[in-house]
Amino acid sequence: MLQTRTGGRILVDALRRHGTDHIFCVPGESFLAALDALHDVTDIRTVVCRQEGGASMMAEAHGKLTGRPGICMVTRGPGVANAMSGVHIAAQDSTPLILFVGQVGRDMAGREAFQEVEYRVLFADMVKAVEQVEDPARMPEIVSRAFHTAVNGRAGPVVVVLPEDMLVAEAKVPDTGPYHRSEAAPADEHLAQLAQLLNSAERPLAIVGGHGWRQEAREAFETFASRWGLPVAAAFRFQDRFNNTHDHYVGDVGIGINPVLAEAVRNTDLLLAIGIRLGEMTTGGYSLLVPPCPRQQLVHVYPGIEELGRVYQPTLAINAGPNRFAQALLGLEPPPAPRWPALRAALRESYLAWRQPVAHPGPLQLGATVDGLTNELPDDAIITNGAGNYSAWVHRHYCFRGLPSQLAPTSGSMGYGLPAAIAAKLAYPERTVVAFAGDGCFLMTGQELATAVQYAVAVIIIVVNNGMYGTIRMHQERHYPGRVSNTDLVNPDFCLLAAAYGVHSEKVRATADFLPAFRRAQATGAPALLELEIDPETISPTATVSNLRAAVRG
Repeated sequence: MLQTRTGGRILVDALRRHGTDHIFCVPGESFLAALDALHDVTDIRTVVCRQEGGASMMAEAHGKLTGRPGICMVTRGPGVANAMSGVHIAAQDSTPLILFVGQVGRDMAGREAFQEVEYRVLFADMVKAVEQVEDPARMPEIVSRAFHTAVNGRAGPVVVVLPEDMLVAEAKVPDTGPYHRSEAAPADEHLAQLAQLLNSAERPLAIVGGHGWRQEAREAFETFASRWGLPVAAAFRFQDRFNNTHDHYVGDVGIGINPVLAEAVRNTDLLLAIGIRLGEMTTGGYSLLVPPCPRQQLVHVYPGIEELGRVYQPTLAINAGPNRFAQALLGLEPPPAPRWPALRAALRESYLAWRQPVAHPGPLQLGATVDGLTNELPDDAIITNGAGNYSAWVHRHYCFRGLPSQLAPTSGSMGYGLPAAIAAKLAYPERTVVAFAGDGCFLMTGQELATAVQYAVAVIIIVVNNGMYGTIRMHQERHYPGRVSNTDLVNPDFCLLAAAYGVHSEKVRATADFLPAFRRAQATGAPALLELEIDPETISPTATVSNLRAAVRG
């Protein structure tokens, strides 16, 4: 027999039906009825954050890791404005996310009431859909649609608007069942065409990425690559989609790309792009592949059909998700012996050489530090980072082995590392989780240290401090020589700041001191922060401030 429930209770019951286990939120008066409904729930963990941007980034990271929609709840007006940073990440990174946001009462709509926002206008093209629940009886329907929309096709964010008075209104309505994920499979004729293209190729290259990969799919694709002898690169910030220790892995295609690999992308006669949109970062500003008709033969495999042919006209477009595509590849008849052995070996050798640390000014060598961390951490450790030049050392020198083991915003959002690390440790408490952040990046969301402490989340935060917004400074040195402005930072003592939160912290000033400090941080079993002091001359893995200036003068 159906029971009368409030809109808030119907919402929480719907989330439980769809398998929600974490909600990231900053509480607000506009959804008090939903918070009240959560009071008696034991199978959903509600994580209270310190700013809505941190909450939405945590939810986005949860979606990246699990493949299930990350759930975020925020209040109207300023709350949703803060949360937009995480929504934008989910949009550009194709991450399933549902943002539930409070709204003014239905009887006040259209009057610019307190903190009222028109969400369909605010989010416009940023999300897959904006739904408003006007009647609590339609809550199960709309929440179910939000879950299905977020995960299917090209995954992404959905916004569900909750008028305050609707949440306290009552209705009798049955719940739906859990959502279903639908993943497109490649057609037999497309697989046959792919085999023909591979058999006639002389310099093929695969680039893998995107979300939703399961471990068995990654293993299937690695088997396929081995049988055919295919060299495989990873798209920007998707390095964990192919085991970096595999002898067919040849590096990442993104910012700071190995020049040898960049040349291989330009010169390949068959490029397999699997699970990726081929965006600006992976294509080198649309220069490695020139739109709309690249000179390379292009096989583009993507779960959302609307992306196929959107920027690049492919030789072969395959509407398929990564899991069903990778499994289908095992049905292709491999050649008697792996093809292209010299090409694969040369690219692999170049990758291994590129990974080696390069000396830069100062007693703390960041490349050697990151390389040492590779050997220190287990294969299933999760590495997170936000945006900034410091991340280039992580991408170049860390060896990603497990899946999932990398959380980084392809949208280039600063402040992502710490919130993502908290979400990762909550989802996988048994794994080691390390967050990298620059000094500017960290202070974007550094208040979430309080969240880490409140929930006893044992993340290790590495703050790379060079006293500047390094990426912007690098561009200034290149494009406006002698006119550096507004990129220097006056920072707090990060160790004292961490101590104020009750977090173990140490300064690291030399390479040899890093691993002992890291082990001490890990041994605390609690949140910990290491501040790495980097010489400001060190602007990127391949450049210093001085040689940038010399290049401009020369």
